[in-house]
Amino acid sequence: QVQFVESGGGLVQPGGSLRLSCAASGSIFSISLMGWYRQDPGKPRELVARISRGGSTTYGDSVKGRFTISRDDAKNTVYLQMNSLKSEDTAVYYCHVETIWGLGYWGQGTQVTVSS
Repeated sequence: QVQFVESGGGLVQPGGSLRLSCAASGSIFSISLMGWYRQDPGKPRELVARISRGGSTTYGDSVKGRFTISRDDAKNTVYLQMNSLKSEDTAVYYCHVETIWGLGYWGQGTQVTVSS
């Protein structure tokens, strides 16, 4: 069984910043990819950013230049620094990790609301 502790979500004004973190624990070994996805009600879940074990990153087009993903393998933790937030960034953000064997696990989600 895999457990996640996600933190850092909340309410922020447009132009502000938030930092999300997600720590994975339990029966999870040899994590390959770590990433963040987000979902608005009625819309499909979309990629925000992901990072490989070697440090290669991929970002969704709408967040390039504003968000930065990083990871700490010693802590099985992935971070998402979000700057210059916009109202359209409002969503539930989900942590996702994938092992070298292709097994994927989702966090429970954390709400990010950008509003004045």
